[in-house]
Amino acid sequence: MNSQPPSHRRKRPVLGVTIAAAALIGAGLGGVALAGRDSEEAVWAEPSGSSSSAAAAGTAKPPVEESADIESISLSATGDIIMGDAPNRLPADGGDGFFDSVTASLEADLVMGNLEQPLTGDTGTSKCGTPKRPNCFAFRSPPSYAGHLKDAGFQLLNTANNHSKDYGPKGYQNTVEALEGAGLEHTGAEDQITVVDVKGVKVAVVGFSPYAGANNLNDLPAATAVIKKAAGQADLVVVQVHMGAEGSDRTHVKPGNELYFGENRGNPIKFSRTVIDAGADLVVGHGPHVLRGMEFYKGRLIAYSLGNFAGGGRTLSRDGVLKYSGVLHVSLTREGTYAGGKFVSTYLDDNGVPTRDKNGDRGRKMVAQLSEADFDGTGAVIGADGSIKAPA
Repeated sequence: MNSQPPSHRRKRPVLGVTIAAAALIGAGLGGVALAGRDSEEAVWAEPSGSSSSAAAAGTAKPPVEESADIESISLSATGDIIMGDAPNRLPADGGDGFFDSVTASLEADLVMGNLEQPLTGDTGTSKCGTPKRPNCFAFRSPPSYAGHLKDAGFQLLNTANNHSKDYGPKGYQNTVEALEGAGLEHTGAEDQITVVDVKGVKVAVVGFSPYAGANNLNDLPAATAVIKKAAGQADLVVVQVHMGAEGSDRTHVKPGNELYFGENRGNPIKFSRTVIDAGADLVVGHGPHVLRGMEFYKGRLIAYSLGNFAGGGRTLSRDGVLKYSGVLHVSLTREGTYAGGKFVSTYLDDNGVPTRDKNGDRGRKMVAQLSEADFDGTGAVIGADGSIKAPA
């Protein structure tokens, strides 16, 4: 069994499902979603089996034992989701069937995604103004598109990112109402801890980003406090975090803060390990618009970026590595022990529709190589079947 910090060994009774949400405040900072400066395709080789020198410091505890004999729940998660940009850049057929290619790949006891756009009509408060300023990106899809997320199997959406308030506080409020109207859970507001019951296991999901109105990933003491609070309300704690600079040249995880157009997009390694020290059992990253590697820290998996999962209406770049993504699957016991995982490769087709990569499997190869290259001794081992294992 893996060695666990005290916060993971201390399990608490939970009385019921609670969602503690802060008031909806302020508009987030405007980031750029059409990331990428080159369009060349990278050639991703299979890992050789031996780790390269470390790009990220840190020592993991002994590897996790995986066991089919322990009871566990399954979680799946995706990277950035934009279904379109109303009124003129929406998918065909009103979005019907938008997720059909990947619906089976999402199936899990709890299905999560990062919703990087508001579901709202035009509130008249676009962060880009009217008409839109050049090189400013504000996206929205109709509130009815929450039904497409529901039909695909999503159960919980993260809104802690740089596009959730593209149409101001009212647009964000409309998003919350659309999600809740479709029976979907959400997380991402400041101090919000969303607790869901998954087969009798209480799972707390907390969203972080560097933007106003969300839990601040750059305030590590505050992050520690909210994760400890979440650990007191649930059996398992999952962190959804929008972190890191973006672009096709940002696939590697390196120590230190990442800056993008003057914004401090956080220190991904330090943040992820801090929240695990505080009691998190899984960290799901997104934001760079590219896939990044994965590592194990104290027996807990960190996925540093899951890439561009959906860019309907050609809202997200499909150049080179920017089009590759995937679905992360993780099984955890009630105590937080890692019981197995898998990465399922997807990509954006010419219209930005999420598509299962049944033949190329390019996303898996990319994550395998990056995990080996960036994390000496702690990198996840990604098998040819997509399996995710702790390093030997």
